[in-house]
Amino acid sequence: MDILLIGGLWLNGSVWDRVASALEPLGHRPVPLTLPGQGDGSASATLDDQVAAVLAAVDAAPGKCVVVGHSAACTLAWLAADRRPERLAKVALIGGFPPSDGHPYADFFEVRDGVMPFPGWSPFEGPDAADLDEKARRELADAAIPVPAAVARGVVRLADPRRFDVPVLLVCPEFTPARAQEWINAGDVPELARAKHVDFADIDSGHWPMVTRPVELARILAAAADAL
Repeated sequence: MDILLIGGLWLNGSVWDRVASALEPLGHRPVPLTLPGQGDGSASATLDDQVAAVLAAVDAAPGKCVVVGHSAACTLAWLAADRRPERLAKVALIGGFPPSDGHPYADFFEVRDGVMPFPGWSPFEGPDAADLDEKARRELADAAIPVPAAVARGVVRLADPRRFDVPVLLVCPEFTPARAQEWINAGDVPELARAKHVDFADIDSGHWPMVTRPVELARILAAAADAL
């Protein structure tokens, strides 16, 4: 089965290289995506452009596929469920949650000269980055691609209630499945509160398990696909 891999802010498709290498022997075809504006040199890309790129990959799959979103890109994976519910076998969300309709995509950090650059490691100190050594931090920061403002500030539009029928796997890195369930139960994640099938997978990592636990993450994703 095709497993589409969408990295979060500042990341291109190469961040999935080691996960992809571990997925192939497990019988699945990894499809890492490099999003418009986050690897193709276009600082004018919009959120709609990124959604279109994800949908193109979904449409190109030979059958139903699993769409994996990391961090902010959990929203892109969920938008794929909204736009193509009949084409998705499952959505896997790593370290993030989709907002409700009408919310901004990822207006988290300062925008300068039309882009949102990587803000450095200070905002991520603690559980997010605790398992990243200095080499990994340096490599991630050096490779970080500023996110176009029209992506970060794009407005999320959700319309098809069939998205709630798509099974969801929530991969929990810097937080526990129990804490995630608490947030859902408290109404903090209304989209997942309405989803009919939500499973949880714990992974002992910080916010970037594709960097620090790629083999374990690949096994989790493969098991999710195999369970369909």
